[in-house]
Amino acid sequence: MPEETKYEKSERERSESVNKILTSTSSKKVVVAGPGTGKTFLFKEVLKNKSNTLTLTFVNSLVEDLSLELYGMSDVKTLHSYARGMLAKLTNSEINVFHKFSRIVKEDAKILLNEDIDFSKLFHERDDDNEHLKFFKKRRDYYNYYGYSSIIYAIVKYFEKYKDKVPVYEQILIDEFQDFNLLEVSLIDLLAEKSPILVAGDDDQALYVFKSAKTKYIRERYNGEIPEYEAFTLPYCSRCTNVIVDATNDLINEAKKLGLLNGRIEKEFKYFNDEKKDKICELYPKITYAQVFDRQIPWFIEKSIKELVKQERKSFTVLIISPYKMQSQTIANNLMVKGLQNIDFVIKDEDDINILDGFKLLIENKNDNLGWRIVTKFIIPEEEFKSLISETEAQPDKQIKNLITKEYKDKVSCIYKVLKYVKEDKPIKKEDFDIATSTLDISSYSIIKEYLSKQIDNNNIRTGDPALRKLPIKSTTIQSSKGLAADIVFITHFDDRYFIKDKNITDQDICNFLVAITRTRNKLFLISSLKEEPTFLKWLDKDRYEKVTD
Repeated sequence: MPEETKYEKSERERSESVNKILTSTSSKKVVVAGPGTGKTFLFKEVLKNKSNTLTLTFVNSLVEDLSLELYGMSDVKTLHSYARGMLAKLTNSEINVFHKFSRIVKEDAKILLNEDIDFSKLFHERDDDNEHLKFFKKRRDYYNYYGYSSIIYAIVKYFEKYKDKVPVYEQILIDEFQDFNLLEVSLIDLLAEKSPILVAGDDDQALYVFKSAKTKYIRERYNGEIPEYEAFTLPYCSRCTNVIVDATNDLINEAKKLGLLNGRIEKEFKYFNDEKKDKICELYPKITYAQVFDRQIPWFIEKSIKELVKQERKSFTVLIISPYKMQSQTIANNLMVKGLQNIDFVIKDEDDINILDGFKLLIENKNDNLGWRIVTKFIIPEEEFKSLISETEAQPDKQIKNLITKEYKDKVSCIYKVLKYVKEDKPIKKEDFDIATSTLDISSYSIIKEYLSKQIDNNNIRTGDPALRKLPIKSTTIQSSKGLAADIVFITHFDDRYFIKDKNITDQDICNFLVAITRTRNKLFLISSLKEEPTFLKWLDKDRYEKVTD
């Protein structure tokens, strides 16, 4: 028999890892799968020849990707969209969901109870006996809305009361389980009572501690603390180059030496030997580290992309990851000024409520009580608004539009009409347009200036390098990079100030950086904006990176 090549060995061992999962007769499986280790391929194999299946995650970008990959094989949903659809079906009623609803009730509680209450946390941590949940229910009934956390809570409570209503599936798949909180795990456990289930995730990629997510849920299933789960791993990474895989292991090993990542699931993370990928590894054998002044970061990125274009002579994808939204937005804007036109600024929805949130609801339904509540906050004086909220508590049978003066009602109606006409591309009266733009804090001058600027640019020769104009570039933050990957990745502001939140390094800091670097398919750039060498760079073997100076 001829000796097995390294490629044949990697292929055989990867197939063996997948086959162990596929041939297992256990109805409950937990799969620990690092970045790029073939989780989606596994999902496809698990779903083969099955019809009534369900795939759940909580990241919208992952839902979109999985929906495409698993098209026709599984119903792919976020947890809250599944809860909404199921509750509507079981109660035979219309269910309204506004993703910032917990924030609305929090504002109401500050006015009505003079207390600062984190309602999302109450739901996430299943604080079922907390007296403030009664207040939340009253406000929910008044506005006739749920939030993301409260809709999941509602279906969990329903299933716990009516176990016979829990649906049965031929197979359930759960993605990103390391970022689930107790409420979400409660839903998964209820579904697992009736159907075969496979939960997948990686405790090294935990990002969502802010929503009370805990890695213990995937760890206790993997470690046998919940014995009905059979544990598996997918060790081979086919996304990243060898140097990225090695750098990832450097970081994990150094963290463990320092007593960090306690309780971490021990698993292998290996480079998948592939002839095509090996050539990419030869082309990009090292990570590039650069120290660049903050204001010069866009220039450095453009310069690096130009050099890569000369080398590649074909299109490639670029992902720019920054610690904060403002940094990400600034870099995206500066690159667009330089003539790079195909830039996508990717940031997840924020908690802050703005006036357009309300008008979006009103455009769908001009009598929407929550829509009126949101826009009214931005139109009437603060003290009047507080009195209005108090009045809704005293007169819960009256909607907000019937509690405000005609003057305010007319103003809302005027802006509503302008926005609706904009949507329908209808002519708008100048006086109505002026009222709308001034209330929405939009300068007519800036709109006209931007329009004229674009028109003038359209008649001139395009700026920037034509080879770079259409390169697909995404600029985002670490948390919003979850589910993304690109050929070339730039991690900006790679400094302890931004990557180590406190003086002492935490597991969360490590996980954030691991997620960021493993978005890389081919080449990684680490860009510091300060002179001090970053701590995480010191954790890497010096052979893994090259320093560049300009």
